[in-house]
Amino acid sequence: MSILTAPSRPLAAAIAEFGEPRGYVAAASIGLPPRRAVEALRADLDAWARADRDPQGYDPIIARTREHYARLVGVDVARVAIGSQTSVQAALVAAAMPAGAEILVVEGDFSSIITPFQERGELRVRAVPLAALADAIDERTTLVAFSLVQSATGVVADAAAIREAAARHGALTFCDTTQATGVLPVAADDFDLTVCHAYKWLCSPRGVCFLTVGARADAVLRPVQGGWYAGQRVWQSCYGPDIALAADARRFDVSPAWQAWVGAEQSIGLFAGLDIAEIWERASGLGAALTEALGLPVQRQAIVAWPDPEGAQLTAMTAAGIRISGRAGRARASFHLWNTADDVEAILRALRS
Repeated sequence: MSILTAPSRPLAAAIAEFGEPRGYVAAASIGLPPRRAVEALRADLDAWARADRDPQGYDPIIARTREHYARLVGVDVARVAIGSQTSVQAALVAAAMPAGAEILVVEGDFSSIITPFQERGELRVRAVPLAALADAIDERTTLVAFSLVQSATGVVADAAAIREAAARHGALTFCDTTQATGVLPVAADDFDLTVCHAYKWLCSPRGVCFLTVGARADAVLRPVQGGWYAGQRVWQSCYGPDIALAADARRFDVSPAWQAWVGAEQSIGLFAGLDIAEIWERASGLGAALTEALGLPVQRQAIVAWPDPEGAQLTAMTAAGIRISGRAGRARASFHLWNTADDVEAILRALRS
């Protein structure tokens, strides 16, 4: 089976950094680290073991990683805040919503983008199917929160229609790009707020997350989780109460898990230098080939999910050495830049057997 065009030279070089992970179709669960990230992490651990590390030494690494991410999603670096988990940054957004506000969410979306709003108690959370999301936005809606790519199914939201409806009714948009950034082109400026955890398609260590804050959202959000790392002068902000927080999106920062950012700098820097549209063409092409071979409606998606309520197909593929995931009663394959047609064939062989 030959379904892929030859990658460009930059993409081919990036693919080579991942070795030969045949049968790994689980990027939607956890990405693989490129060689440069592994080497940087090992060097950092060695330096730490030699007592040759200090907290301030990580600041340039974090600054460069923030710049890489800003370039990747097309926003000014002053609009990027850092954190560790999607739910924590979603909770910051939830805390900013006025009592009684309607938050429109997607049925079956990832819980980290829904639960913080539900737990506010004072908010009205309304859930609708993804296909109905744009039409469901009306004058009651304060904020619409959704994933650009659905974790369970891989379906890509009609972001243009959602943005247009939100603008027409004055609603804010909060988009989770965790299952998109790194495989699907993302323009964070298209939304008032985005959140992205980098351990999946951006192939970074877990504990590296980003929040982008547009001008309208910046006027609403409050740094309720502000700490020393959110200070205008970080190392002069360790002790209160007289602390001046940063004037830009850094005031929403959560102090970083240092070692994770050592790997993230390398991984996100790698993706920031690639044509993400080329990666999407490759990954979604493999998704289309798999759906066609399985007799499913053809889907050009990086994530392909199909019914497997008893988990029998997942068991068969795992036994054949395929690293794949199961979600919401489905088997879920997720293709990234390192995957080839051989991975599609391996899935089909395991299912036929």
